[in-house]
Amino acid sequence: MAKIVVVTSGKGGVGKTTTTAALGAALAKSGQNVVVVDFDVGLRNLDLIMGVERRVVFDLINVIQGEATLNQALIRDKRCDTLSILPASQTRDKDALTPEGVGIIMDELRKKFDWILCDSPAGIERGAQLAMHHADYAVIVTNPEVSSVRDSDRIIGMLDSRTEKAERGEQVEKHLLITRYDPIRAARGEMLSVEDVVEILSLPLLGVVPESEDVLKASNVGAPVTLASPDSAPAGAYFEAVRRLEGEDIPVSVPTEKRGIFGRIFKKRGA
Repeated sequence: MAKIVVVTSGKGGVGKTTTTAALGAALAKSGQNVVVVDFDVGLRNLDLIMGVERRVVFDLINVIQGEATLNQALIRDKRCDTLSILPASQTRDKDALTPEGVGIIMDELRKKFDWILCDSPAGIERGAQLAMHHADYAVIVTNPEVSSVRDSDRIIGMLDSRTEKAERGEQVEKHLLITRYDPIRAARGEMLSVEDVVEILSLPLLGVVPESEDVLKASNVGAPVTLASPDSAPAGAYFEAVRRLEGEDIPVSVPTEKRGIFGRIFKKRGA
């Protein structure tokens, strides 16, 4: 059965869309059939990160409003034939998203794909609530900053109360992904340590993505970092994260100042 994953955050600018693209591409490279869905109606950045902005003809809202079929709106990645994207609308209002329409699309996508990754808008507004409503899993993306971590705590509350699983008395399986981590700044006390973030949010740690120009370079050429620079440090962190998302129990590699990219192993798990 298909697995629906919402990639979410309380704060904007933490690398959520980059993460959706990178995880989606990494899953697809392992041979699984994957679709990434952009719920950020009005902004629509996922198609840029994926490098398909010129190929968008129909979008999520067109499908919801019956102006196009799902097959017409889906765009297959040219570099990886098991990866597709369902783009958001750049011209419609978020109110065009309806619970009924999203539910129908999720049901259709479940029949076509192994993994459905939903790129949620930041915050707690309508688009974010609909992006997480059908989720089986949640990847909560946060930077090691107090404001980002605090806002992530609000998202955890929504996942525990506003989802389809919550309505059935079940829980969405939640995972923490720390992005833009700089071990030198962490050592100086200029950002929170990995241990601090995990202790505050009490979630299983999916991975730690280091601050790196490779992510920006990949975005600028319109490719997930796991496709554009598969041997880079950020890509390595995302490939590890995918293995954990698939159920492997492997330690989390954490970048350190002294030993470079993946210097020490983080074994502490969230509650």
